[in-house]
Amino acid sequence: MSASGTRRGFIPGADVPGVDEPPIFQDAADLLLDSHSGDQPSFEPGLLILADGTRFTGRLFGAEEIAQGELVFTTGMCGYQESLTDPSFAGQVLTFTWPLLGNYGILPGISESSGVHPRGIVCRQMMRNPDHRDSIGSIHDFLAAHGVPGIEGVDTRAITRRVREHGTLLCVFGPEGREEDMERILSTMKPPDSEDLVESVTRDEPVLINPGAHDGNGKNLPRLAVLDCGIKHNILRELSKRFEVVWCPASSSFDQIMDDWRPDAIFASNGPGDPAHPGSATIARDTLARAVREEMPVMGICLGHQLMGLAAGLRTYKLRYGHRGANQPVVDLVTGKVDITSQNHGFAVEDPERGMLAPHPSGACSESGENTLEADFEVRHVNANDRTVEGLDLVGKPAFTVQFHPEACPGPHDASPLFDRFADIVEDHLSGDPQAAIIGGGDI
Repeated sequence: MSASGTRRGFIPGADVPGVDEPPIFQDAADLLLDSHSGDQPSFEPGLLILADGTRFTGRLFGAEEIAQGELVFTTGMCGYQESLTDPSFAGQVLTFTWPLLGNYGILPGISESSGVHPRGIVCRQMMRNPDHRDSIGSIHDFLAAHGVPGIEGVDTRAITRRVREHGTLLCVFGPEGREEDMERILSTMKPPDSEDLVESVTRDEPVLINPGAHDGNGKNLPRLAVLDCGIKHNILRELSKRFEVVWCPASSSFDQIMDDWRPDAIFASNGPGDPAHPGSATIARDTLARAVREEMPVMGICLGHQLMGLAAGLRTYKLRYGHRGANQPVVDLVTGKVDITSQNHGFAVEDPERGMLAPHPSGACSESGENTLEADFEVRHVNANDRTVEGLDLVGKPAFTVQFHPEACPGPHDASPLFDRFADIVEDHLSGDPQAAIIGGGDI
């Protein structure tokens, strides 16, 4: 709590039975509690330049500097604070398709990380005076505190149609008077996917976030090692209800994790960038593959799903414009059920029969590899719109993946039972139940 009594920080172990003194981590909104100047944006004329030469004029807010990155869009009508703090947006300039941004301000304790991860924000209209009893600042205040530029007053419909039709592309925006500087930056800019974005967002050291956690009957919860490839806070909250969670850097090797923590299962999170990047993502992939070979229960979501796909010998590839929003329909091919899901990804796992669906015009993809899992797999989930792969089940192994975000905060809760499915798989595995390894793991 702050001096004024406002809730602050991120405490995933709070209210978990058996956890007496859970560690506290920073929430991105804490900066506004510590130093909120309340200065209004100047709305200096700004210019957005796309890599194809298209230009849009607008007004600047947030940190009035030059922003650069890959231009993407998200379709969520609310949850902008969660999107701004989602590490999966690292390296990108984020356009909001909903025309009003910041209606209810910034709220304490609901961010998805300790920072703002997009390199710039594009919107139609930034709300200057948010209206919410718990608001501690505006979108402008939030971006300024984290040093992230924003531009409003641009034609976001035209931008979104451009990206949908022709694919994501590099861009730069900033003060209109610095057009030459921006053109020079754009001419030499490299795609952010070429960077080790996972390394830029993962934590530095492992930490047990809910020590001593047990269920309502006093039984110790299984210990889960979570590979942080850019994890969202609400995923950790959901996992902490079901496991004693060790929050680990993405670059943690399997042997390191086992020697130091002796977990019962391993989980790989969402995250930014190219899953085939040779940096931290590849180390995380090798850790997952080793865990599967050792017959450990494994779950991967979003980037974790893509890493498992690579370990299975499938290629990953860049999507034309990705799936970003809280309204993505996904079909479970086992149950026939359609879930409306929350997603944020720009890469996909190829379909083993139909190959790369909805690919980016650049043709960016990984090389073909070998299956290092020592297990076969089946596609369990597909996107109802473009039929891209959204989930894999490993045959005869207590392991599965999904491309979407089951915690969906905010968003539909259709897919949240997937965490329960994984908890059941781990419990069955620890009890020696052979049904734990059956593909499908039961209905959700």
